[in-house]
Amino acid sequence: MEILRIENLCKYYDIGDMTLKVLKDINLTVFQGEYLAIMGPSGSGKSTMLNQLGCLDKPTSGKYFLGDQDVALLDDNALSAIRGERIGFVFQSYNLIAQLNVVENIQVPMYYQGVSERESIRRATEMAQLVGLGDRLGHRPFEMSGGQQQRVGIARALVNNPLIVLADEPTGNLDSSSGGEILDILDGLRQQGKTLVIVTHDDNIAKRASRVIHMRDGVIDRIEVKGDG
Repeated sequence: MEILRIENLCKYYDIGDMTLKVLKDINLTVFQGEYLAIMGPSGSGKSTMLNQLGCLDKPTSGKYFLGDQDVALLDDNALSAIRGERIGFVFQSYNLIAQLNVVENIQVPMYYQGVSERESIRRATEMAQLVGLGDRLGHRPFEMSGGQQQRVGIARALVNNPLIVLADEPTGNLDSSSGGEILDILDGLRQQGKTLVIVTHDDNIAKRASRVIHMRDGVIDRIEVKGDG
């Protein structure tokens, strides 16, 4: 089943008298259960691509279908609702709230969806256990390793059962051991049928992906099909 489709998507920025063409006529379809990696050198457009997929920014032109809805021209309030309901985000820098413990950090997305306190605690606790943090529920970010913090980030991304999970360099700040643990969790999510799109420089992620999108100068330079990943 098709999860998202981009048609002739462009993103331009006007800088003084210049127009910077960051994405140029991008066409891409992502299917349910895919593990997709986006790679490319700095300035290739991969982070801008992720912002478009995550409804964090609007395209200059083109279409973006998420599920069965064209989200390209939605206003900011509608895009915010889409992000909360249909997209899970995992960040390189974790983006946890320092004053909150594991369960409370995982609860944050549910707060914006109006989930009751009792239900949000139940779901957050369940997600923490799923990523191996059942014995760290009351810990705050400064009391955890980078790998543990990223586990919290993954649990937070999953707690609203999103249509798609987007990750920006999820192993970028981790040592090889912690990075390997995060890769194992991502593998497990794929086995559960989750759809993953990951911007990365990590060849270990690319090896696991079903497809690798190689970007250069704002275009998809080539697509590497990996079979079963």
